[in-house]
Amino acid sequence: MPAYQLNRALVLQAPNVHCGGGFALLKELSITRNVSFKWAQLDERTKGVIELPLSVTQIHVKPSILARLLSEFRLWRNVTIDDVVLCFHGLPPLLPLSGRAVVFIQNRILVEKVSLADYPLRTRLRLWVERFWLRFLQRHAARYIVQTPSMAESLRALLGDGVEICVLPFASLNAYLPIKNALKALPKFDFIYVATGEAHKNHVTLLKAWRLLSQADLRPSLALTVDPLRYPSIQAEILKAAKCHSLNIVNLGQLSGNDISNLYKSSSALIYPSKAESLGLPLLEAANYRLPILAPELDYVRDVVAPVETFDPNSPVSIARAVRRFLGNSEPTVDIHSAEEFLAVVLS
Repeated sequence: MPAYQLNRALVLQAPNVHCGGGFALLKELSITRNVSFKWAQLDERTKGVIELPLSVTQIHVKPSILARLLSEFRLWRNVTIDDVVLCFHGLPPLLPLSGRAVVFIQNRILVEKVSLADYPLRTRLRLWVERFWLRFLQRHAARYIVQTPSMAESLRALLGDGVEICVLPFASLNAYLPIKNALKALPKFDFIYVATGEAHKNHVTLLKAWRLLSQADLRPSLALTVDPLRYPSIQAEILKAAKCHSLNIVNLGQLSGNDISNLYKSSSALIYPSKAESLGLPLLEAANYRLPILAPELDYVRDVVAPVETFDPNSPVSIARAVRRFLGNSEPTVDIHSAEEFLAVVLS
């Protein structure tokens, strides 16, 4: 691991980091006391939540195109040759800097060809621009840091072999220590899915899988954690599925850290159908609570945990079958008939 260059000042560039796994990691970064930031640009929506030391000059960036462009200009104008800039929002600087830029990428959607079809138009446009930005301004950064080997391979395939890529996952170390003498509550939910409501989190396919289970007269309980105000369309899908198909599903909304901890303790398993993750913090959290994990057979999953069941995240049938296997209620395979039997049906 590289040693700190104590003669260089550290600048934090994190506009648009305000939710999800990136926000959780930013909070962990903000309480680090061994290394101090010279100044920082943060998303306006983190004001009062991300608290850097008073000695750090903080500039809060509004969630608009103009404000983000101004933050890039401010970075270019104020960074000196002795500064190291940590681009925590996953993009290299828009303008070449006098100092050294290090980009931390935790959004797999920027790196891999994940379909954007299910995203709102505004989000699709932003992601298209950011993919272009990352690909064609890559030389504005000296180093890229990712969290898993598979993410490193994907980034290398995108940017080429000449780019320095470091695999260095980080999280709250205390959050993943083995639990000692922890009393696990009786299961309240058969399955939980701790995730926000972005399209790649794949809630719609998960709901379809639960509908298939109900058709086989299986109704396992499922708890979701989608903020209904930020993701009203997903909330509507959840309520519709629960009402129209009598599914045993509840959306608990966005939860605090303590509430999520209690949720893990009162659940039997984590199901995690997300199509793309850079790390997947809930996978680590569930493993810490010794919960069985059902997850896609994708690289990001195997990077960090060993699931008890896997499935194709694009297939409701595959997800439903994985749940059935876990519940000890496997779906029977089809019977293969003879050609004579086939023709008998044709002629009947």
